[in-house]
Amino acid sequence: MTRPKKLRKITNPPKVKGFKPIRHFSEKESAPVLLDYDEYEALRLSDYELKSQSEAAVEMKVSRPTFARIYESARRKVARSFAEGLPIIFQGGPVYFTSDWYSCKDCGCWFNHLNKEDPVINCPLCRSSNTKQSDTVNE
Repeated sequence: MTRPKKLRKITNPPKVKGFKPIRHFSEKESAPVLLDYDEYEALRLSDYELKSQSEAAVEMKVSRPTFARIYESARRKVARSFAEGLPIIFQGGPVYFTSDWYSCKDCGCWFNHLNKEDPVINCPLCRSSNTKQSDTVNE
């Protein structure tokens, strides 16, 4: 039996839900490539913020070899998406956020609360007051 994955620390989820390639109208849609939030974070830290694998591993609270495996998996998925013209969809995974995040129990929206002095009352999407604070996402 394999050991369960530890939670990986990420700053924020991606700003978009995914990407879709531009295609000819005659091509049919294939199954999307699913990129976990920790894989997205590994790409962001290494390729966007230009951190070394050791620095990025410390920031994500994982070992350097674990970070290397996450990063390689992310690169392979992105390469497959590019080569085969498949859409990419970001999904949850064993992660936790460093900022205060809330979820709406009515519409499923996740949102960040920037002004910590004011209590969170309503969901910004559906205006429901049925919200809860959360620090992990396991989808």
